[in-house]
Amino acid sequence: QVQLAESGGGLVQAGDSLRLSCAASERNTYAMAWFRQAPGKEREFVAAIRGSGGTTSYADSVKGRFTISRDNGKNTVYLQMNSLKPEDTAVYYCATSRIWRLKFSPAGMDYWGKGTLVTVSS
Repeated sequence: QVQLAESGGGLVQAGDSLRLSCAASERNTYAMAWFRQAPGKEREFVAAIRGSGGTTSYADSVKGRFTISRDNGKNTVYLQMNSLKPEDTAVYYCATSRIWRLKFSPAGMDYWGKGTLVTVSS
């Protein structure tokens, strides 16, 4: 069972940048994804990256502002978040999927981290 640990969350102002990290307990070639859940809302897809790192996918709401990447040598996936907005405030979770999907949903993921809180003030 792969264990995931997110870090890098915090309180920032609108327009600031933040980089989240997700460290996996073991080397893997799974697709990795970031999801987020705002208070009172359902968990939603943010971004995903193939095991090789060659293909990425983004939610429309973050395209052009967020970048997902991975370092397989460090078993770590990153989410660089730029031009943050108050509506980006949420708990951010990383998760794995054994297969690459055309559309990622929470139900299709295999392992989850515990999340890291990102708060963006206006």
